Amino acid sequence: MHPRPVLRFLGGLVLLLAGAQIVPALCALAYGETADALAFVGSGAIAALAGSGMLWAGQGNGDVYRREGILVVVGGWVLASLFGAVPYLLTGTLSSPVDALFEAASGFTTTGATVLVDIEAAGRGVLFWRSFTQWLGGMGIIVLFVALLPELGPGARFLYKLEVPGPTAEALKPRIRDTALILWRLYLLLTAAETVLLMVAGLDLYDALTHTFSTLSTGGFSPRAASVAAFASPLVEVIVIVFMVLAGGNFSLYFGMRHRSGWNLLRDDEFRIYLLILAAATLGIAGVLLAGDLYSHPGRALLDSAFQVTSVLTTTGFATADFETWPNLVRALLVALMFVGGCAGSTAGSMKVMRLVIGIKMAWREVRSIFSPSAVMSLMVGRKPVPEGVGRSVAGFFILYLTSWGLGTVALTVDGHSLVTAATAAIATLGNIGPGLEAVGPVENYAFFSAGAKLVMVLLMWLGRLEVYSIVALFTLRFWRR
Repeated sequence: MHPRPVLRFLGGLVLLLAGAQIVPALCALAYGETADALAFVGSGAIAALAGSGMLWAGQGNGDVYRREGILVVVGGWVLASLFGAVPYLLTGTLSSPVDALFEAASGFTTTGATVLVDIEAAGRGVLFWRSFTQWLGGMGIIVLFVALLPELGPGARFLYKLEVPGPTAEALKPRIRDTALILWRLYLLLTAAETVLLMVAGLDLYDALTHTFSTLSTGGFSPRAASVAAFASPLVEVIVIVFMVLAGGNFSLYFGMRHRSGWNLLRDDEFRIYLLILAAATLGIAGVLLAGDLYSHPGRALLDSAFQVTSVLTTTGFATADFETWPNLVRALLVALMFVGGCAGSTAGSMKVMRLVIGIKMAWREVRSIFSPSAVMSLMVGRKPVPEGVGRSVAGFFILYLTSWGLGTVALTVDGHSLVTAATAAIATLGNIGPGLEAVGPVENYAFFSAGAKLVMVLLMWLGRLEVYSIVALFTLRFWRR
């Protein structure tokens, strides 16, 4: 273990976060919120001093290998949450350090669960910071750091692999820095496109930017208490749906569209299954809502169904309807979608479509082996063989993920909450989704939980964003041995 490069790189990340706080400071100034702007300057100064100290302590030679890479990635997300919490305290938006940590962790991990009771009472700069943290966390602050640094040594590829969600992390270029730059350019291009379209649809620059940040990061924070429903605009909802779908897809596919002949999105098995799940769930839920006479207009039922299905499957967490009032069958389907998530290589959370496909195929192969025990059966997804190592990784992920959900549910139940509230709050934070059912429904918040329960959910957010393995590795003796 070499601590110097870990401190050096973490110091650079903290300095990056310090610089990021200039943006909400300028936003606060633009709206005449001088005190909040000064609070962001003070918060940025604290982060800059801490980052500079870490850089000084990390001077010297040393490369990032596996152990150091895990510490950089886990430490990066923890420090982002800690320093991201400071503005909430300095502006007076939140008075509890635990609440501030919860809000910041929810932002950077793109969870979207909030402890703010009166969202619109907060300053414009603070609400901009909430959405901006989600945008930074969506593509990944480690990926951004890899893109900005000319060379991170032999650990750059491992850092990228830890940061990009999914069972495999496909490099688009031989140099990982080039891959990180490509991903961030695509992210910026989609950000600009959605912002312009939302402004054309009638939103001002502030609302367009904040909702774009939360859409493309699949985060779900909104400066409006009623979320996207506040605009009462079907066009705005359709635009947000389209970009949620794009954000839940594999960004590597979008890069491939530019460099290969023809549209190749529908040639990808995972993306086809992802769209199939979206379509089937939307039509099924719309049918149940119409059959139950909850909607009189088929178009509105279809739009609300499409919005909530897309929001939950992509783990965004926006809302245009209170699905807590929908039939039990619909709520059960939405909870099932919370375990699925988007595609590998997307900004979405939860398990990912590809892992579920691999898991189902592995289970089916075991069933077939009962009747043909001596047969050699390759694991195939589409026309590509899946390496046995990936299959084992997926199986291990399922076990650790479901165990984390179970333990989180038990911990929240012990805190005095109903099983439905505890179970859905646990999966909503572990899957980086945001809303759950009952007391944590789409029109509720997480302010009523105890400080201990909130810390449990912060840990679940980190586990979900880092896809379990990195954090669990820190609790093994082998990790700390020389």
